[in-house]
Amino acid sequence: MNDIEHEIDGIDQALALVSREPREPREQAAVPAPTAATAAGAGQESAAPADPVTPDHAAGASWPEARAAAFRAGHAAPARPLRVPLGQALGQVLAEPLEALTDLPSFDTSAMDGWAVAGPGPWSFHEGHGILAGRAAPDPLNDGEAVRIATGARIPAEATAVIRSEHAHADESKLRLHALREVIPGQDIRPRGQECRTGDHLLPAGSLVTPAVLGLAAAAGYDTLLSVPRPTVEVLILGDELLTGGLPHDGMVRDALGPLLAPWLRALGADVLDTRCLGDDPEVLRRAVLGSEADVIVTTGGTAAGPVDHVRPFLATAARAARSASADAVGTEILVDGVEVRPGHPMLLARLSPDTHLVGLPGNPLAAVSGLLTLAGPLLRALAHRPATEPYRAPVRDEIPGHPVSTRLVPVTHRTGPTGADHAVPLHYNGPAMLRGIAAADGLAVVPPGGARAGDELEILDLPWAEGCFT
Repeated sequence: MNDIEHEIDGIDQALALVSREPREPREQAAVPAPTAATAAGAGQESAAPADPVTPDHAAGASWPEARAAAFRAGHAAPARPLRVPLGQALGQVLAEPLEALTDLPSFDTSAMDGWAVAGPGPWSFHEGHGILAGRAAPDPLNDGEAVRIATGARIPAEATAVIRSEHAHADESKLRLHALREVIPGQDIRPRGQECRTGDHLLPAGSLVTPAVLGLAAAAGYDTLLSVPRPTVEVLILGDELLTGGLPHDGMVRDALGPLLAPWLRALGADVLDTRCLGDDPEVLRRAVLGSEADVIVTTGGTAAGPVDHVRPFLATAARAARSASADAVGTEILVDGVEVRPGHPMLLARLSPDTHLVGLPGNPLAAVSGLLTLAGPLLRALAHRPATEPYRAPVRDEIPGHPVSTRLVPVTHRTGPTGADHAVPLHYNGPAMLRGIAAADGLAVVPPGGARAGDELEILDLPWAEGCFT
């Protein structure tokens, strides 16, 4: 067992195998030598090829430029805030500041079950249940009087403190209450306006509506919220070779993207209207795109220049038709035509109308994931009027080979070393057609052209289900 195997002890080898082949030192070659990790997808797009740059690559946007363009495209789309009931606002973004419509609490309340008392003790009290939550204002207390009170109940006028039940002794025979510890004026009373006053600014516009925000809004008096709806998405799976069930056979393969994309897009903040398998038919694709009511149409496959790759020809035809119809019309326009990233360089982003976009993902599964994080994520975030994510960087434990001119996105898992320092461990099975590595990952490392040495700090893209393990 070599050193790397010792260090990765505890990671399930079936899911998180790191590259174990020795690598040549970087200074011996301008392009790192391919390893088993980078050559695993022979016959497919290589994760770290040594081939020369083709014109197709040269025309693509850099990875940072592509993400910025996708975010700008989302912000350029017109916002259409809606006022919706609280129960429908979860996951949306506030279109206006949340301001308190009432004091919180709106009256002095008891913070504990116990006794409301007035003045110094001991205190006299009457038999009965006392003051319960949800009742009208109780009678005032005189000095030397006490009354039982429940949590959340209104404090009677002139009460000076609340004594918790466990801190008091009630002599039922004499109807006298004695405190078992010092009573401090105001204790366990939540005064009116303690949390906020009417008109106080609670949250700014652009805040994500979480369950806690819904609770705060309800407490502050809201029945509805003005919010930016989650963008809607329709997924179109292209490819005559795809099966939706059973084992692969006779040149057919299982569709991995249909089950993957809808939940991933929901995690990115979208409402997925439908996922449809269309095959490789240009007319069916045209009708599906033009008939969609979604804000964003996501296609898989068909973004290259092969005989059955129909996405770009469709977009070119739509752009010509729009120009012919009106010189002033805002018609179809390809905003990102290829990205300098591996896997996934044939991805694209197009604007179909001022408020409708198409994200073309490659057909290989990990390449499609790359497109999701490169183009779909920033676009959907901006359409929802959420701020751009803050970059996060972490050191990588091992050397990662790079592409000579393109950024690489490599699945990684988060680990804590013997010294307690966190680092990212690159995972094996990271070829463009593979999902085994990403299934074990909590993030993707952004590897610059030329690769990264062990210990280099790289930007990490969190995966939606990673629960902030990197942040």
